[in-house]
Amino acid sequence: MNSPQPIRRDVTPANDHNRLQSRVNASWAKPVRIPVQEVDLDAYFARIGYDGPREATLEVLQTLHALHPANIPFEAIDVFNDKPISIAPEDVDQKLIHDGRGGYCFEQNSLFRRVLRSLGFAVEGLAGRVLWGYGENDLPRPRCHMANRVTIDGEAWLADVGLGGCVPTAPLLLDTAMPQVTPHDTYRVTKGEHSYFVELERDGVWKAVHEIDIAPVADIDYEVMNWYASDHPDSGFCKTLMVARSAPFARFTLLNNRLTIRLVTGEEEQHTLSVGDIPQTLQDIFGIAPDPAWRWAFARLVNHGYG
Repeated sequence: MNSPQPIRRDVTPANDHNRLQSRVNASWAKPVRIPVQEVDLDAYFARIGYDGPREATLEVLQTLHALHPANIPFEAIDVFNDKPISIAPEDVDQKLIHDGRGGYCFEQNSLFRRVLRSLGFAVEGLAGRVLWGYGENDLPRPRCHMANRVTIDGEAWLADVGLGGCVPTAPLLLDTAMPQVTPHDTYRVTKGEHSYFVELERDGVWKAVHEIDIAPVADIDYEVMNWYASDHPDSGFCKTLMVARSAPFARFTLLNNRLTIRLVTGEEEQHTLSVGDIPQTLQDIFGIAPDPAWRWAFARLVNHGYG
């Protein structure tokens, strides 16, 4: 029979602690993750007119957050013309960067997320429900909105460049309920147990913008949401023409054939457009070269009296 092995006495808690401390002290030597460029930054920056530093700082995020909705319009013209939307990166980049078009939230915010990651920002994709334009007694919209959460020096910011006519033109700090003034409007964020509730102040009244889940989502979830938004007959994008741009001096919103211009000073004017006015407005105000094939859809909404 084998003799029992003696218990080793040379391993002490102190030795274990020392080894652990050595590993902690050496943690600074771990290699820093170098951002992998997920998008053609040169082409993107040319598209939005940016020539500043390429660093993951709050100042860079704020500048990009203002330039993106000023130069890449929000639009769902393809959906209104019964054309499904692809959110594959190569398709989004071709449409929004190289073809001079715009897009809706899944296109806009997926592009913005890849830009920020390419610059070294820590970014998470979020999902939520748009509340803008809905009354208290209306049925809730589905959770079909994409946004991004960016963490800088331990602070979380909401980066959402895909929200149409009420898009924030600056990132919003998420862990404060204080009003936050942006170039166009004042917002506030209330943090609940599971979601952020975002409001916008208009004419002395706080109006609900959207509700964003705190937990991040996987990219496959956006595929499902995008399918509903671009293909389901109950989707508002299938029934309503929506185009918007937030220039430095004004917001421009085209809802069906009604054009609204809201200056940063608060003055607002509206215009009802004819079938022929819509393509010209897309070109002149939103920078979108109209496709002749869209005319039948524009005629449909004007002839049915939408506005």
